[in-house]
Amino acid sequence: MERTEIIETQSGKIQGYVENGLSIFKGIPFAKPPTGELRFKPPVSKTWEGVLETTTYSSCAFQATTDLEKLIPRSGPESEDCLYLNIWTPATDEGSRPVMFWIHGGAFIIQSGNDPTYDGAALALRGDIVVVTINYRLGFFGFPYVPGKVANLGSLDQVLALEWVRDNIRYFGGDPGNVIIFGESAGGYSVMALCSMPAAKGLFRRVIAESMPTIDPATTEETTIKIFRKLGVKGTNFEDLAKTSAKDIMDAQDKVFAENPSNIMSLRPVIDHDTWPKHPLKAFRDGDCAGIDLMMGTNKDEMKLFTTLMHSNSLMRFTVKHMIRSVMKRLLAPMGINPEKSQEIVKTYMEARAGKLSIEGKDLIDAILTDTTFRIPTIRLLEAQSAHQSNTYAYIFAWPSPEMNGIFGACHALECPFVFGNLDSPTAVKLNRKTPETQALSEKMMDAWISFARTGSPGWPGYDAENRATMVFGEQNDVVNAPFDKERASWDGLLEI
Repeated sequence: MERTEIIETQSGKIQGYVENGLSIFKGIPFAKPPTGELRFKPPVSKTWEGVLETTTYSSCAFQATTDLEKLIPRSGPESEDCLYLNIWTPATDEGSRPVMFWIHGGAFIIQSGNDPTYDGAALALRGDIVVVTINYRLGFFGFPYVPGKVANLGSLDQVLALEWVRDNIRYFGGDPGNVIIFGESAGGYSVMALCSMPAAKGLFRRVIAESMPTIDPATTEETTIKIFRKLGVKGTNFEDLAKTSAKDIMDAQDKVFAENPSNIMSLRPVIDHDTWPKHPLKAFRDGDCAGIDLMMGTNKDEMKLFTTLMHSNSLMRFTVKHMIRSVMKRLLAPMGINPEKSQEIVKTYMEARAGKLSIEGKDLIDAILTDTTFRIPTIRLLEAQSAHQSNTYAYIFAWPSPEMNGIFGACHALECPFVFGNLDSPTAVKLNRKTPETQALSEKMMDAWISFARTGSPGWPGYDAENRATMVFGEQNDVVNAPFDKERASWDGLLEI
């Protein structure tokens, strides 16, 4: 293994390795292990003596048990000691390269910056940029909530990692004044949360949010309390858990989620009037983020990833086929949508997509839930930011996976290996195929992400509430004005904060 030169960061000296013309550093600690007295506390910066070897990934955060493991295997060893980052750079010189800082998704309970899908080599080489991926605390270790005591620890991990990049990335040929934060799913949720977190102000210049789910930062401690009770603790004193094993904590968390699988994202960033005092949509509407270039998008069939895994259940299949109207009423009611309006929405989708989906079946549910959970919340943020910032851009990823007779469509997370140029990643191949056509699509997407990182523009017209210019990535890769607009308009006045 060819080693890099020794890099002297403000935290200490490190040495990585060279591969295919890149200098790569894996497992750089940006914080002390959040264990012992630091468990359930904000992260603390770490320094060290001597030269730290950074040639292999560190442990990732503890992972919850979910059905997604059928498609997304775990990313290696798990530990509370997980606050590390990874860097891919074309050179450790005096360059001023854009820095693309990736925050992984996974409902705030699974996944890792170590996943081979997020290997930054292809992106760094193609764009002459610096790529950073991070691990942060997940689940009960990262997002327990008790008002006035603990909130948003995982988000604070992300902030500290950004501070480390600000202070050190110049030693890796990166420009600390041009940091682009990007993430998918919970990572998309994270980057939008960072936009209105005071501690993150000034740490990044541009934002890409991929498949951001509905931001629901309601301050609820219900899941936290349930986990305490599973552990036999009556109150919510985190000091009472100081000696509880990580395994017992994870077992309690898994049991709570097993009792209510629909509540899987209940451990998430919350508005707590301190670390995260303002909803991003309000911040964008108020012009607080006017200086941030923004690109956001969703996949055409986001919900097919989740409903397909559920659809193997025979009761689910019967319900979808025979009770579609009743199902939609129940699904939309918690969003404050009355039965009459829900039926009007269903009718709009039936008419707008006649001949394009199974009218009385799962495809209709998938289309409506994709929009309520992902696309409409994304549009609300695009509308808000475009009023203050012309560098606001939209996309839809529409390439359908051919696997399993195409039942997943252009589902959630399918775009990630395209963005990173890792179509043959072992965690991506279950739904992807590397062909000349998909490789060309990947390169087009990589170039757009790189262009946005460099210039603030991905290469297509900006988004505004009049034209709604949107790049559709798929077989044609065309800019379309106001795609699926009848469906979008059916939500006017709904799904607001």
